[in-house]
Amino acid sequence: MCGILACFHHPNAQAYRAKMLSLSRTIRHRGPDWSGCMVINDPSDRDPRRGSILCHERLAIVGVDSGAQPLVSDDGKLFLAVNGEIYNHRQLRKSLRDQSVEFKTQSDCEVIMYLYREHGADFVNMLDGMFSFVLLDTSTVPHRVVVARDPIGITTLYYGRSYEYPGALYVASELKAIAGECERVHSFPPGHVFDSARATGQEIVRYYNPPWYNDDAPEAPLPTKPADLTLIRETLEKAVRKRLMSDVPYGVLLSGGLDSSLIAAVAARETEKQAELQHERMHAHGDANGPARKQRRVEDDAMITAWPRLHSFSIGLPGSPDLLAARQAAEYLGTIHHEYTFTVQEGLDALSDVIYHLETYDVTTVRASTPMYLLSRKIKAIGVKMVLSGEGSDEVFGGYLYFHAAPDKAAFHQESVKRVKNLHTADCLRANKSTMAWGLEARVPFLDKAFLDVCMQIDPAEKQFSKGSLQQRDADGRPRMEKYILRKAFDVRPDALDESREGEGRPYLPDSILWRQKEQFSDGVGYSWIDGMKEHAEAVVSDEKFAERANRYPLDTPDTKEAYMIRELFEAWFPTDAAARTAVRWVPRGDWGCSSDPSGRSVAIHDAAYEGQDAKAAA
Repeated sequence: MCGILACFHHPNAQAYRAKMLSLSRTIRHRGPDWSGCMVINDPSDRDPRRGSILCHERLAIVGVDSGAQPLVSDDGKLFLAVNGEIYNHRQLRKSLRDQSVEFKTQSDCEVIMYLYREHGADFVNMLDGMFSFVLLDTSTVPHRVVVARDPIGITTLYYGRSYEYPGALYVASELKAIAGECERVHSFPPGHVFDSARATGQEIVRYYNPPWYNDDAPEAPLPTKPADLTLIRETLEKAVRKRLMSDVPYGVLLSGGLDSSLIAAVAARETEKQAELQHERMHAHGDANGPARKQRRVEDDAMITAWPRLHSFSIGLPGSPDLLAARQAAEYLGTIHHEYTFTVQEGLDALSDVIYHLETYDVTTVRASTPMYLLSRKIKAIGVKMVLSGEGSDEVFGGYLYFHAAPDKAAFHQESVKRVKNLHTADCLRANKSTMAWGLEARVPFLDKAFLDVCMQIDPAEKQFSKGSLQQRDADGRPRMEKYILRKAFDVRPDALDESREGEGRPYLPDSILWRQKEQFSDGVGYSWIDGMKEHAEAVVSDEKFAERANRYPLDTPDTKEAYMIRELFEAWFPTDAAARTAVRWVPRGDWGCSSDPSGRSVAIHDAAYEGQDAKAAA
């Protein structure tokens, strides 16, 4: 990932260049490897000074030596700045009608310009990846601007308008880059594309329209497909494989929960396979320092540069559930494991910086982001630039414990779709900004488009679950708990399914990890973390101040002292109402009987699962 900042149709672009460079520095943490800036004037405009400025802060993951941006097309008429990764870029290069295109870089992003040249703005749905981009076409009069964001919003993107320069359009990877310049600021919607060639007021349209996308509507028909466990497993494995596309060392975030552990299990196997292939090729050529070293792309959808063994990373308070489970998973998988601890005070000390990078005052997001923010700094310090993470699984499979309270399968599915569509306001925002605060890229296989198409069209009755004495077991004695079909899909011995390997081998994960109870909303790093935040808020927010909260914050008024404290920290960085309106709070389902606090410990069924109590009695 990288940081992008653009201003289109500015009345004095060349003079504004210095200001844009200053604004771009606020997001340099996203791209510490190189900075780029271009001013493109529009000679067709009455004012010859009018033009556009594109800035780019680069994090070099693919095409390290040749992928500096903004990129310029072979005819010098298209200008492009991208944040993200295009996993199918080599296939897309091959699909171009014009095979005479001379690519200037090994960047996975360069193909975007030539897809646009052949298909117009309609090409965006062809991209398989996580991305935000701005593209300027100077072959048209006036210059055409195209802006897009990936289907789910794994990458972050904002746009704004300024009263001082009413004709200008600002676009940036983070709010902080444009919040001071723009009186009107908005989060760019995921799965949408802006095309200035469209009629005024209709420039932004949704390009991502999978069959399940509107299933959160009350009248929408429910999916009826049975769960194909083999397809679930194979599609996720492919999603992980394509996300190993890297020219730099990578690792996995490992909490010891089901989701991160599955990603780690698949990544460990793929890393081992690719290391073996690379070793074989190097020996076949006879010289490890010669031609064989250039053959890192071992197949169309995977190229990796890695240590011989996968590295995994975890963090928590001393003795936390996640640390213990991650240690067990890492030992089983044979990863080189890095375990870090933090104190409650260290977390509290980091809160202001965390909120500065997150650009939200949502309590749940801030709670969960702080350990991830601290861990990301440790990871970057040892030279890793990309990690795989497990975000998205709980939304796709209804894995949060509160889902057990869904009154029926229709409500279950509607809530799942709603949470997937809102990931860009919470978990995706957290995963992106917590890691990119230190120039570390997080990739999320569970949000792969193909994987979503498979899993979001499964009959929701197969995703529903119960706890306690109401919990059923299958013919193998496995509990039908949260994310049962995902667990069951990987409850096999992978070597028995792999014709290239002999023997039965071991399961993907030990039972203690594969069938581990879901820890929820920051609880896994240690229960003292949430308790510590609440205690700190009680100490710093007086009763008198809290009583006046509606006067101080009429917009989205905080309902707890913890929320008030976080809102104050947010306001110190982002004082305008326009900035505040870009934040979205995670709100539990009160109509399902859920507590206003999203911690798993506020869900009675959480403790019941550990204690073997009857779920109904615990409610």
